[in-house]
Amino acid sequence: MLGGLELPNRLVMAPLTRMRADADGVMGPLNAEYYEQRATAGLIIAEGTFPDSSGKSYPGQPGIETAEQIAGWRLVTDAVHGAGGRIFLQLMHGGRIGHERITPGGGQPVAPSALRPQGEARIAGEKIPYDDPRALEPDEIPAIQEQFAQGAQNALDAGFDGVELHSANGYLLHQFLSDVTNLRSDQYGGAIENRCRFVVETAQLVAERIGTERVGIRLSPDQNVNDISESESQALYPHLLGELNAFGLGYLHMMETPPDSGWSSLEIARKSWNGTLIANSNFQVDWPLELAEETIAEGRADLLCYGRRFISNPDLVERIRSGAPIAEADFRTFYGGGSEGYTDYPSLGSAN
Repeated sequence: MLGGLELPNRLVMAPLTRMRADADGVMGPLNAEYYEQRATAGLIIAEGTFPDSSGKSYPGQPGIETAEQIAGWRLVTDAVHGAGGRIFLQLMHGGRIGHERITPGGGQPVAPSALRPQGEARIAGEKIPYDDPRALEPDEIPAIQEQFAQGAQNALDAGFDGVELHSANGYLLHQFLSDVTNLRSDQYGGAIENRCRFVVETAQLVAERIGTERVGIRLSPDQNVNDISESESQALYPHLLGELNAFGLGYLHMMETPPDSGWSSLEIARKSWNGTLIANSNFQVDWPLELAEETIAEGRADLLCYGRRFISNPDLVERIRSGAPIAEADFRTFYGGGSEGYTDYPSLGSAN
């Protein structure tokens, strides 16, 4: 069980950026086919989706703001539910990971502090340096939090079973947590309690809007992606989990720390988190299949999350059960494009 949702197995499909929505952030029949093919997962967490266009990070990223975007996602959820699946939507505000050429209307990216990230944005087949963000004013923060809450309600209207707050991978919520990207001196910066405040308040607001059991959260301590880093993670994350425990959220989706970090975020999560724990590997590898049964049996996690393997194996659950070979994914087709590398990976029954 995940909140009030009964899951058929313990394998979760990770939220995977695929950049295949149309120019208006609307999903269509091809996207519905892709997710329907993978509906045997115990739970699908659909890709990072902006609740407001001001938080858009990538071309081809879907939204959940407009009536057209809600209707597009309804095609997806109807297809997944029709195939017997369960599906949550990951809500993501990119913060400083964005560019005025990506944001509709050309808006400047926002962040906890005006610190430009290293790296490049993908725009129309080229890569260009990220923009300089501007720091959010204190009176702007409630509006951003409301975007998440309204996005969660829109997700339910689109047929999703719940939402996941993307507080990981260097995006806006994660940027508030980090003492490197958050240099504020107000109630949202400085001490650990203050840097957790934005995330805690946002989670509380979303839970109040749609119900606590319908809300999960993703965290990625010490993952150096999108130019994020942290120096107090071993103190911050137990504190954050302690605060979030008060709301009884549906689940925690925790990424394991890299091998060279010197500590295990999953061990901390198991000790500090009172609810359902979804374990995800670090960015270097997918969760080792040979360790899956052992991890669950020993109680180190309740559910296991896979990303790349679900890209190239739409029937991953059956392949693991039967011991069938696991196909490798083609990285060249991960981001953008059409059906190639998206809906054309064969299942066992259709393989030639």
